[in-house]
Order: sequence, then C-alpha cells, then structure tokens
Amino acid sequence: MNWQDIRIETERLILRPTQPEDFEGWAVLMGDEENSRHIGGPQPRAVAWRGFLSMAGAWAMQGYGMFSVIEKASGHWIGRLGPWCPEGWPGTEVGWGLLREAWGKGYATEGATVAIDWAFAQLGWSEVIHTIVPGNTASQHVAGRLGSSLLRPGHLPEPFHELSVEIWGQSREAWLRRRA
Repeated sequence: MNWQDIRIETERLILRPTQPEDFEGWAVLMGDEENSRHIGGPQPRAVAWRGFLSMAGAWAMQGYGMFSVIEKASGHWIGRLGPWCPEGWPGTEVGWGLLREAWGKGYATEGATVAIDWAFAQLGWSEVIHTIVPGNTASQHVAGRLGSSLLRPGHLPEPFHELSVEIWGQSREAWLRRRA
C-alpha cells in the first residue's frame, strides 16, 4: 500500500499522513505552552516547521509516522497521533498530541485505538509503548483506557535525554485479547 493513500476513519475522526496544509495547526499545537508542555514544550514557528517536516519525512522514509487527526464534524486539523519510532527511541510508540480544543472529548483514545490496530496489523509490531512524562495524568488515563500499563521508567534520546519518562505499553497478544 502506498503510504500517501492511507486513510483511517472512526466515527468522529479521519487519520491520514501529514500534508502541507496541516502545518498551521501543527504550529499552533507546538507554539502553545499548554498544548505542548508534555510533548517537548513550546517551539517557535521555525522549530515547529522542522519537527513537522520530520514527521512528513518519517512517512516518506519509513512508510509510517504519526497521523494527522482531522475532526470530521468541522474538517479541522486537531492534532497528531499514531506510530512513532525515531532513532534511539525506547520502543515502538503510538503517541498523541492534540490541540486544547480537542481535549476531554475522547479523541485521543478513539484515534489511538485504530492507530494501534493499524500498527500491529500493517507494521507487524510486537509491542506498543507510550512515553508519558510523570504527572501527565490525562495521558496516563488514555494509556489505561487503551489497556496499557506502566512498564518501566525510561529516557528519550537527545535532545530530550535528560527528561525522565514513564513507559506504558502492552504486547500485541495482550492487545488482541482485549480487542477480541
């Protein structure tokens, strides 16, 4: 399957690879202190651009990356979530980061559920993790709703190597048992 043709729909969301028109939403996500505090912190627009291109590059080079999340009702870009495993990452992650306007609506759980299904089925992953900053109770609750549990403490690669994270996750077998 051509990665540019990937499109996953849920009841309320469309997940698809990064497209150029997604950058404005990405810049808002990464520029706002509250939106970005658990995903690397606020970034100036030029730095956000480089991160945005990294995600697009992951799709082009690896055939996967975090999906852009489009809210069906409005047609707006509301965040990014999905598979992510750059060099030095502590495992095969399905992560999420949504605009503040999308918080509290169950979108992270809804989108991550189909992204995990896709990662196990299409990428053949044997485990999925979620790297969560200690104290990020909202993401801990999402991970719990997904059936993941706290596995171990960990660290991210540079430039975030000094940041301690919790590694939540589950095996493919546990996920499939839960989904059956």
